[in-house]
Amino acid sequence: MNDPDIVCEGLVRIFAVADIEVQALQGLDLVVERGGLVALVGASGSGKSTLLSILSALDAPTAGKATVAGRDLTALTARQRVDYRREVVGFVWQQTARNLLPYLSAEENVHLARAIGGDRSRSARARELLELTGVADVAARRPAELSGGQQQRVAIAVALANDPRVLLADEPTGDLDEHATADVLATFETVNRELGTTALIVTHDPAVSEHVRRTVQIRDGRTATEVLRSTHTDDEGREHVVAQEFVVLDKVGRMQLPTDYMTQLDLRDRVRLELNPDHVGVWSGTAAVPRPEARREAAEAGAPGSEAAGPASGDAAPPTRRSLRERKDDSDD
Repeated sequence: MNDPDIVCEGLVRIFAVADIEVQALQGLDLVVERGGLVALVGASGSGKSTLLSILSALDAPTAGKATVAGRDLTALTARQRVDYRREVVGFVWQQTARNLLPYLSAEENVHLARAIGGDRSRSARARELLELTGVADVAARRPAELSGGQQQRVAIAVALANDPRVLLADEPTGDLDEHATADVLATFETVNRELGTTALIVTHDPAVSEHVRRTVQIRDGRTATEVLRSTHTDDEGREHVVAQEFVVLDKVGRMQLPTDYMTQLDLRDRVRLELNPDHVGVWSGTAAVPRPEARREAAEAGAPGSEAAGPASGDAAPPTRRSLRERKDDSDD
């Protein structure tokens, strides 16, 4: 029951166009716990839509492994992929024309999804899902008679028709105004809270981050950073949202520093590292290294970042891998 609903390990996806190969995913790792509500953000071409296609079993990775709700997607047969899309995952597309049939009412669209899934019982279930998503009052209307936000909330009800474990959404607010976006994101929150459905929302809209506890940024085909949000209550009883940003470290020790960090500190080509008892210092390979006395003076003065300004020159240079191994051997002796 406590196993994650989504686990991606070293996902690689290469597309061949004529004689050119494009690597959309480059060893991506991702874990989404059961019942999680996660936003996956990234620029166009970062690989987020490719990842969603793999998680929905519409595409297969070139290498690596993807597991959703305990099912290894790389081992599914064609028939199992169809059953997987019917029973395990629900999907919400950005284009409403892909979510709803135009000649059916909102309620009929939900009924149809349940029928395709093999469940024709409990006709009241369609109305329950429309109530949950806040559009029960337009159940008899066709998509053309609905606003964009209403269409997307009906689409969420359709995606939930067969009680999937995981809900996937590809830019669900991309064509909506600010007010409709807030309504749709609030609907995802409600579904996640009331049904316990795991939801992964792929988007480039920064407003999505305010509605989820965890935001994962994807860059150049790999997860780069994560932001975790929690609620803190101060001594006066007021609640505050606290956000912490983390850099993702993969299994082989790779990580992507935020772009603004690299620009501000002129980190490029190669960098210097310093191993400290409780942290690793990173700085430009072309920067001048301060003397030990200057570092101590800066630390005593409380200069920002002075503790990790860089190593001392001469024999206080950053430890190499070889020196670390020798140091470990000495300690073992």
